[in-house]
Amino acid sequence: MQLPFLREIDLLQPDPSIRKVLIFRLGSLGDTVVALPSLRLIARSFPNAERIMLTTFSVHAKAPAVAAVLGETGLVHGYMRYTVGTRNPFELFRLAMQIRRYRPDLLIYLLDIRPLKSARRDRRFFRYVAGVRHMMGFPGQDGLDYGYDPATGLYGSEASRLARLIANLGDAELENPSSWSLDLNATERAAAAAALGSLQDRPLMVCGPGTKMQAKDWGQDNWRALLAQLSFRYPHYGLALIGAAEDRAAADYAANRWTGPKVNLCGRLSPRETAAVLEHAAIFLGPDSGPMHLAASAGVPCVIAFSARGLPGTWFPFGAQHRIVYHRVDCFGCRLNTCIDQGRRCLTSITVEEMAEAVAGVLDRRTDGGRIDSALTARLNP
Repeated sequence: MQLPFLREIDLLQPDPSIRKVLIFRLGSLGDTVVALPSLRLIARSFPNAERIMLTTFSVHAKAPAVAAVLGETGLVHGYMRYTVGTRNPFELFRLAMQIRRYRPDLLIYLLDIRPLKSARRDRRFFRYVAGVRHMMGFPGQDGLDYGYDPATGLYGSEASRLARLIANLGDAELENPSSWSLDLNATERAAAAAALGSLQDRPLMVCGPGTKMQAKDWGQDNWRALLAQLSFRYPHYGLALIGAAEDRAAADYAANRWTGPKVNLCGRLSPRETAAVLEHAAIFLGPDSGPMHLAASAGVPCVIAFSARGLPGTWFPFGAQHRIVYHRVDCFGCRLNTCIDQGRRCLTSITVEEMAEAVAGVLDRRTDGGRIDSALTARLNP
């Protein structure tokens, strides 16, 4: 997808008369969506500033660049390249000189939780090597955990933690649906409508069964069995499958026994066009993934087979309309990308029947007006 607004900071000429904000946030689709309320708070706080994001340009074939998610929202005006994990002194020197040429008035640090010593090392780099004088968002001790609610068994969300890091700027308004809006335009919505065809005129399930991480993969046979059950129970629904081009074959397999109308959109749409497809959905089904966060940003209820590699609640889709199936096995919070020794038992213990029941808990409670009368539920025990 061509992004004519995308520019690296190397193309800019420093102008001391323009106030400049440099936002340090890494990641791709899901990482960007959960940061939306904080990015909107920054934009409200510095409406006349040029806001540049220091971020990764490509992490994985299935992980779109931040620019492809934000589009022309105006939340940021350009991008500066960061290479994840680099310790090459020449690369770090290049980055420091790039930042010095830009001369930001303020650096806002919005990284995932990392050891305090790493955050302090980053702070020294930006202050003493890159020459940034004013910074915010670096975590104190309260920014190094998510917080835990014993009443629910859930930890605080990443979106809440990011908002806490920049609370001095004001309220990020996490509960306001407009804080999560991607400001989709008419062209993106038209592309979604064209891709859906006749499916846009009937109730729609959207499923994104693919994941780039083995530890989050519920399994193709499980998705296939679940969609077969749902096809029988909800014959008036259409099905749209979304994901990267690499997910296309797996999506075809998952939908092999779906008897109603369906369309496989994997690899055919941009992230923002995919978000426009999700605006038509009654429900989204999938693993912990970027498309899950896109669905939540559009207010779509999600039913998720959620890996226990992360803490329960931290990366759950934001909102109270979702059904999360999370089995809190004794190795929960392992942060593994690949699970061999335990055989992904947090996921393999999730049954097709559990997921079907969760879907019914959403769809069978829809009102005539299309609203969902439900609250977030998460099964935390095997």
